[in-house]
Amino acid sequence: MKAQDSKRWRLITEDGVTAAYGLAADECLAERVGRGLSEPTLRLYTYRSYCALVGRFQNVWNELYVDFCRNRGIEINRRPTGGGAILMGADQLGVALVLPRSERAVYGRARELMALFSRGLIRGLRAFGIQAEFRRKNDLEVNGRKIAGLGIFRHPRGGLLFHASLLIDMDVPLMLQVLKTPFEKISDKEVSTVEQRIVTVRELSGESDLNRVREQIAHGFRQAFQVELFRELFTAGEHKAIDDLIQNKYRTTDWIYRQSSVPDTAGRFSLKTPAGLLEVRVSLSGRMLKAVYIQGDFFASEQLLSELEARLRWQSSAPDHVAGIVQRFYADHGAELSIPQAALLQALQGAIAQSQEPLKTSGDFPYGCFVTPGRDLSDSKAAASIAESRSN
Repeated sequence: MKAQDSKRWRLITEDGVTAAYGLAADECLAERVGRGLSEPTLRLYTYRSYCALVGRFQNVWNELYVDFCRNRGIEINRRPTGGGAILMGADQLGVALVLPRSERAVYGRARELMALFSRGLIRGLRAFGIQAEFRRKNDLEVNGRKIAGLGIFRHPRGGLLFHASLLIDMDVPLMLQVLKTPFEKISDKEVSTVEQRIVTVRELSGESDLNRVREQIAHGFRQAFQVELFRELFTAGEHKAIDDLIQNKYRTTDWIYRQSSVPDTAGRFSLKTPAGLLEVRVSLSGRMLKAVYIQGDFFASEQLLSELEARLRWQSSAPDHVAGIVQRFYADHGAELSIPQAALLQALQGAIAQSQEPLKTSGDFPYGCFVTPGRDLSDSKAAASIAESRSN
């Protein structure tokens, strides 16, 4: 599958945009490029510090500390793409690649498209000695640690939007104050846990110059897809369309605070094992495992636990299905885990059985893009078609 038919892409760069503007601009391009009114576009931009963006199918009150955001002047908004909540600002590079209906890639599956278009990011990061790879459903990782989240959105008018958020740097303590996580409280241990699961360009290479990173990412897309990039600003027509979307969608409470048709539920289960105390927490959307968090005083690497959690996410919560995933994981990594397989399965199924009551607005166990990486959906029916409609 070719990435594109066009040999020229417009390059737009912006910094410090508002949440409403940044999202409206991407959706505007998806519509207009799909209709042939705008050219294929690569947009590399940053949000103002800070903006908290939830995935299309998430409930804001379950994912964010809304009062904290309001008190700190942190904008809240909702992306057109799926996935988890994320904190964006001057140190996170937003990437939006928009292609028209005529591009062959529009007809690929979501995961295939994310793998395809992540090649531009992968090529660009090589300039800093960073060897990233596309993994799981929608993650770009370096040695098992997430450096970028990816998403796909198909506009009804035909445009394809590839979304990515690249971590040049990240204020993890602030992120944990904005995004609700499985942690009971924010402590040095919780900060360390998150830091072991994500990684930044600055940590890996020492590079923190946004413009240099952006330049190399643009060059990476140019090389990966053999296209010419030419710099240009938004047209007057595009600005008007963006303003209309801001006023009629991205500044409305109906869009930002919309509720999922199926409430999330959460459960937890603790168990003493020969290896130590084991606690499992789960969040379900319908009958699908939306998020899984495994902790305790046993010995295991965060990377290994993250891998198991990732295998369980967006899988059926049916006992036989969960048992099959755990069995396959132990076949691959059982020698590295001190927890008995039977104990882990008992804790998982116990937490699922406890997941009966809908999440309260305080958000008992939310799903954050860089805390529990993966993707999101609104209900169990959406799971069947998620690959065709959105990310992680």
